[in-house]
Amino acid sequence: METVWNRENQNTVLRFVREVIAAEFAGSPDPAMPEIPELRKTGACFVTLHGSAGELRGCIGNLQAFENLGDNLRHNALNAAFRDPRFPPLDPEELSEITLEVSILSSPEPIRTIQEFEIGRHGIILQRSGRSAVFLPQVAPEQGWNRSQTLTYLARKAGLPDDAWQYADAKFFVFTATVFGE
Repeated sequence: METVWNRENQNTVLRFVREVIAAEFAGSPDPAMPEIPELRKTGACFVTLHGSAGELRGCIGNLQAFENLGDNLRHNALNAAFRDPRFPPLDPEELSEITLEVSILSSPEPIRTIQEFEIGRHGIILQRSGRSAVFLPQVAPEQGWNRSQTLTYLARKAGLPDDAWQYADAKFFVFTATVFGE
């Protein structure tokens, strides 16, 4: 999958995501999906928006593929810009200030032991007591977290006790992502 995402295709996808958000502000029709065959295949992604100082401004995505990747990019671009419950909707003047990042995900796979989770290589999903949380592969290295810190923050994100990741009934899944941004 890596070779499909050469710099030219990455730039095309990033431009498409930005145009989707701009079209929403303008009330104009959605831009056409780029002619990249991978975008017509079923796929899952996250779209992340960063503010002018690099701070998180929105991040929404899907862990499981259920629609073609182009439509998933379109939906997650709009959701990250306007429907992330942690942030107010994007203002039109912010569009020129934000930077975009796209993470194209592999399918999550269960792991038997937390030792199989590799910081910087894997994204991780924790499920326990009907709650779940996810970190994309880039989160732990960006924060400077080791494995136990990552899992503690993941448990906290899921609304669980900090040590919930150590409980016998905690389930973990890992995935990889092709990550690129502006």
